[in-house]
Amino acid sequence: MPGVEIRPFSEEQLDEAAELLAARHKRQRAVEPLLPAAFEDPAVAREEVEELWRRDATGSACFRGGRLVGYLLGIARDRDVWGENVWVDYAGQAFEEAEEVRDAYAAAAAEWFEQGRTRHFAQVPASEPALVESWFRLSFGQQQADGIREVRAATEVRVPEGFEIRRPTADDDVEALLAVDLALPRHHRSPPVFTVRPLPTADELRAEWAKTLAGSEETVLVGFDAGRPVACWSVVDAKHAPEFRGLHAPEHACYLKFAATIPEARGSGIGVALTDASLAWAAEEGYRAMGTDWRITNLLASRFWPRRGFRTTFLRLYRHIP
Repeated sequence: MPGVEIRPFSEEQLDEAAELLAARHKRQRAVEPLLPAAFEDPAVAREEVEELWRRDATGSACFRGGRLVGYLLGIARDRDVWGENVWVDYAGQAFEEAEEVRDAYAAAAAEWFEQGRTRHFAQVPASEPALVESWFRLSFGQQQADGIREVRAATEVRVPEGFEIRRPTADDDVEALLAVDLALPRHHRSPPVFTVRPLPTADELRAEWAKTLAGSEETVLVGFDAGRPVACWSVVDAKHAPEFRGLHAPEHACYLKFAATIPEARGSGIGVALTDASLAWAAEEGYRAMGTDWRITNLLASRFWPRRGFRTTFLRLYRHIP
């Protein structure tokens, strides 16, 4: 078999890259048919690759015998949030042979490193273990998971004794909800997550609640224990969740964008009840699927969401070069 030739990716490769991405998506849908079928069409897949290319993507193209057999594209995201970064997004890679991602990354990362971009992220299909393994052998580790599940009509909601679930109101609930809002970021600052992102201030949270309660696109459900808010779930239509679109967003889907329970209420069953209430709401609204994501080092979340029926579709892998 002839060796692989690595060249910088160029606009001329968009059509062939779309063919590779459509083939990858078809393989992934054979494992997870809830994913959208449209991207099995190379013409639709091309829109995703071209969108990355128009965002000043750079990367590598792998050729064998003059034919494109793999590509890797990286884009930059907000430095204030992600540092000096590069992201291989959902449409940013497709290979006939998983091993060749290592050659493509070696070539592309040389340029990224030269530019001072030392925080590298990659969204990798969980359905391709050989590809995941190739990334692991590039010193990447898993940081986050994306998951989806069906929305079924007959979702029974069992609220634990002494609790209730209802929508929040501005006058009575917002101040008490600040502690619930802070529960998740505080948990993420603890081991083994160790996030360094600063906690939001009380004024920032009040402003967010004012916006939400004034008529945002979010549907918010709060769990109360003896009148005290102890947990909060927020769901939006997929079109209002920019992080949930394209290849990994099923048709007719909503997105669970926030879920938090204060420490003393964990294990009470209110989180299960809120998840079921969110699914029941989604069924009433005509949604067929729900998505969410979780930090894999958040031990509670990484066990809770798969038990609630969410199946992992993509792994966010991460490498920080010292």
